[in-house]
Amino acid sequence: MSTTKGSTINLSSLASSQDLQQSIQQHLRYTLAHAPKQATLRDWWLSTSLAIRDRIMDSLVATQDAHNENNVRRLYYLSMEYLMGRMLRNNVHNLGLEAAVCEATQALGLNWDELCEQEVDMGLGNGGLGRLAACFLDSLATLDLPAVGYGIYYEFGLFKQDFENGKQVEHPDTWTTFGTPWEVVRPEYTQTVQFYGHVEAGYDDCGNYRPRWVDTKSVLGVPFDIPIAGYATKTVNFLRLWSSRSTEDFDLDEFNRGDYVEAVREKAIGETISKVLYPNDKTENGKELRLVQQYFFVACSLADILRRFERNNSDWHDLPKLAAIQLNDTHPAIAVVELMRILVDEKHMGWDDAWSIVTRVFAYTNHTLLPEALEKWSVALFAKVLPRHLQIIFEINRRFLDEVEAKWPGRDDIKVVLSLIEEGGDKMVRMAHLAVVGSHTVNGVAELHSRLLKSDLFPEFDALYPGKLTNKTNGITPRRWLYSCNPELSKLIDSVGIESDWPKNLERLRALEAKAEEASFQQQFMAVKRANKAVLAEVIKQECGVEVSPDALFDVQIKRLHEYKRQHLTLLHILTLYHRLLNDPQADIVPRVFIFGAKAAPGYALAKTIIHAINSVANVINNDARIDGKLKVVFLPNYRVSLASKIIPAADLSEQISTAGKEASGTGNMKLSLNGALTIGTLDGANVEIKEEVGDDNIFIFGLTVEEVQRLDREGYNPYHYYDNDAELKNVLDWLCSGYFCPEDPHAFEPIRHSLLAGGDHFKVMADYRAYVDCQRQVDAVYRNPSRWAQMAILNTARMAKFSSDRTIQEYADEIWSLPACPIQE
Repeated sequence: MSTTKGSTINLSSLASSQDLQQSIQQHLRYTLAHAPKQATLRDWWLSTSLAIRDRIMDSLVATQDAHNENNVRRLYYLSMEYLMGRMLRNNVHNLGLEAAVCEATQALGLNWDELCEQEVDMGLGNGGLGRLAACFLDSLATLDLPAVGYGIYYEFGLFKQDFENGKQVEHPDTWTTFGTPWEVVRPEYTQTVQFYGHVEAGYDDCGNYRPRWVDTKSVLGVPFDIPIAGYATKTVNFLRLWSSRSTEDFDLDEFNRGDYVEAVREKAIGETISKVLYPNDKTENGKELRLVQQYFFVACSLADILRRFERNNSDWHDLPKLAAIQLNDTHPAIAVVELMRILVDEKHMGWDDAWSIVTRVFAYTNHTLLPEALEKWSVALFAKVLPRHLQIIFEINRRFLDEVEAKWPGRDDIKVVLSLIEEGGDKMVRMAHLAVVGSHTVNGVAELHSRLLKSDLFPEFDALYPGKLTNKTNGITPRRWLYSCNPELSKLIDSVGIESDWPKNLERLRALEAKAEEASFQQQFMAVKRANKAVLAEVIKQECGVEVSPDALFDVQIKRLHEYKRQHLTLLHILTLYHRLLNDPQADIVPRVFIFGAKAAPGYALAKTIIHAINSVANVINNDARIDGKLKVVFLPNYRVSLASKIIPAADLSEQISTAGKEASGTGNMKLSLNGALTIGTLDGANVEIKEEVGDDNIFIFGLTVEEVQRLDREGYNPYHYYDNDAELKNVLDWLCSGYFCPEDPHAFEPIRHSLLAGGDHFKVMADYRAYVDCQRQVDAVYRNPSRWAQMAILNTARMAKFSSDRTIQEYADEIWSLPACPIQE
C-alpha cells in the first residue's frame, strides 16, 4: 500500500508514473489525434486531464452504484453559483497522485506548473457564494457523504474584466468555447420545463378540483456532470449542471425563404436561459430572464431528484427520509413551490400532506443581512412566467398568515412584516420569506450573522418558530486553499513532523504553535512567504506593468466590489500615506504594495467609479519618483480563483474592513489567515470568530461595533461631523475629488464624495477612517519587528482548524441534514 499525505488509496490501483505516462500519450494520439511533435501545451494539458479523469471515473461509478444499491439518504445542494476554478491540480492532489503525475509529465518533457496554467477557470460563479459551494462539494466527498450538487451550465460566466483608462470594461467569459475535459453529458436524464401559459379550472374523474397549467412554452434541460473527487477517499460525488435547449428546431421553411434570423428565433430564445450568469436585472427583460433562469434549474433539479427517488421507492411520505435539499441563498427558493406543485397537481396529494413533506425536505442558508439584497419578484412577473406557482404562493401565504393570527391575534402590523407578499405600489413576492416558511431549518453563516438574523432581520420569524434559525459558520477546504495553492508552505509543514493527514484534519496544525517562537522556523516560514511574494510580483509585472518589491508589505484586498466592503476606505488610507510622503519625503513608513482584486456588477455605477478612482490614484502614485517606490498600488484585472491562488499565499496583510453588521461571514478572511496573512478588520462576520481562535494579540481590530453602528443610526448619523473635524480626512477626500487624479474628467469621482457626505455615508466610512488609519500605524510598527510578525503569522496558520469546511459540513450533516456517511470500499 503506497500512501501520500494521509491517503488510504492504493496508488498502484490508480496509476504509477509509467501508467500515467502511457495514458497521457494514448489520449494525445487516440482522443486528440495528435503526434507529440505537433502537440501544443494545451493538447498536453488536455491529455493529462483526460488521463486523470479516467482514474476518477472508476470511483465515480463505484460511488453511485453503492449509493443506489443501498438506497441511501442524499443531500441535494441547490446553488446558482459554483466557483470551481481549475480542476486538474486539485483532482491530482485529492487522488494522491501528485508525485506520479509530476514524474510522468517530466518524463514527457513537460513542466507540471506550466501545464496547469493552460486550464481555464470554470465560469460558474461570481464570488464568495460560489466559492463556498465549491468548498462544500469538496468536503462532502472527502467526508464520504452522499451528495449531488445542482446548478446551471453557464455558457458564459459572469464576465471577463479588463480596464480601459482605469475603468472596468466587461467582456464575455467564454470559458466553454473549447469545452472542458471534466464534463460528462447525460442526455438520458434530460428534463422538460414549462413556463408562461395560464391556469384553467378542472376536475378529475372523482370530482376533485384539479387546476391545469396550459398553453405553456417548453425548454429542455440537458445535464452535464462534473465529478467531485474527495481527498484520500474512494468517494466521488458529482455536480450536475443544466444546459437549456429549445424544444423547437429551426424553421426550415423560414430558412429556405432566406429569413435566417427568424428561422432560429425560437431555438435561440430557448437556449438563452443558460447563456450568462446573472443577466443584468435593471431592465424588465433582465428580471424576467433571471426568474426564468432560477425556475429552470430548480425544476430540472427537482425532477431529477424525484426520478431518482421513484426508482426505488413508491411512498411519497418516505421522501424526507431519503432526500435533504439545501437552498444556497434565495435563488433556488422557488423549489418550495415547485415541489408543492408536483405533489398536489401531479401526484394528487392533499395539501397538508404535501406541505408536511416539503417542510421536512428543505433547509435554507441565508447569506446576507442587507434587506435590499433579499430577492423579491413582482407579482405581475410571477403571473406572467409562473401563473400556477403564484396561485400556490398565495395559498401558502393564506395558511401561513392564519398561523401568524393564531400567535398574534389582531396584529395586522406583524402580518405586514411576515407576509410572503409585500404590499405597496407593486406587490412583490418575498423569496427569503418563502424560503424561511418552507424550510425546517434556516441558518446564518457566522455566529454574529446568525445572531443578527434573529435579532434584526427576522425577529418575528424567530419568535414564531423558536429554534428554526441556527448558525453554521462557513469554512474553506484546506486542500485547495493551503495544500494545493501553497505547496512550499505545505512542504514546510510536513518537514516539522506534523502528521501527514493534516489536509483532512486541520487541527493537526495546532502543533505549529510550538514552533512559533523558534527563530529558525520563523525564518523558514517567512522565506516561503517571500518566495510566494516574488511569484506574485512577476504576475503583477505581467498583468499591470508595475514592478514591486517582494520585501515590501503586501497589503491585500480581494473580494467583490461593494460599498459595504469599503474598498474606498482603503483608498482614503492610501491617499493619506501618499500625502504624508509628499509633504515629508523622509517620513519613515514601511514600504507597501496595495493589491486589489474585485469585479463590480455591470449595473453598479458607484462600485465602478471606485474601481476607476483606485486605478487613477495608482497611476499617479506608481509614476511619482518623489516617493522613491515606498508606495505601489495595483488592481489586478479579472479576479478569479486561479488568480486568488497566487495572491493569497503572498499576502502579508488581509483587509477585512466591512462595516460591522453588514458582512455575513467572509471566507477570503479564512483563506488569507490560513496562509499566514495577518488580518486588519472590523468585528464583523467571521472576523469575530477568527479573533477568538487566533487570539487578540494576533489580529488588528478597529472601528465601530455592530451596537455602535446601530446607535449612530438611531441617534442620527452625520458624516459631516467627521469630515469637518478631521483635517487629514477632509484633505484626502477633497484631493481625490478635485480632478488632480483624473484631469481629463475632473468631476469623475464626485459620486464617491456624494455617497460619503450628502448621501449619508450609509456604510460609516467617515466614522471609521481615523480608527482605521491609526490601526494601520500599528500594522506598520509590528511589520518592523520581523520576529513578532512571523510569530503572529505562524499562529494564524496554526489556529484556523475551526474554519475548515469539513467542520462546517459535518455540522450540517449532523444537525440539519441527518446525513450518515457512506464510505466506499476498496
